[in-house]
Amino acid sequence: KAREFVGDFLGNVAVFDTGGRGATTTFIERGIGDVLITFEAEVENIRAEYGEDEYERVVPSMSLLAEFPVAVVDKVAQERGTEEISKAYLEFLYTKQGQEIVASFNNRVHNPEVKAEYADKFPDVKLITVEDVFGGWEAANETHFADGGVLDQIQSGR
Repeated sequence: KAREFVGDFLGNVAVFDTGGRGATTTFIERGIGDVLITFEAEVENIRAEYGEDEYERVVPSMSLLAEFPVAVVDKVAQERGTEEISKAYLEFLYTKQGQEIVASFNNRVHNPEVKAEYADKFPDVKLITVEDVFGGWEAANETHFADGGVLDQIQSGR
């Protein structure tokens, strides 16, 4: 039933963009599609730029926690001589000030004080993780997104 539902759902997709920004461009600037499904921050940025009354925000009761991966690539930072500043930036992101900046761009944060300060911007949503539900990113990618995986099977009607 899940595959059938997703197949029917994807059958209505006018353009299957590779990411949130591309989907936004297709929907907002090119006017293609009736509904945009994208990241929470992207929705709020659209509403801030184009007006809250222009686009209805629909918030699901449950969603996948999709956080930005952040890392210092030691080899690259060492080659460029930016290891110290790169690590400082990474550490800064998780300070209260860094989390305030992240939240000001409509991204959920973990710092309890900042989270409370911006609580009115973020509706209550039960957030699940890939690790808890799908066994981790490696398993999810292999099962769902690899060549011949579930997504390919659904899109090809198999």
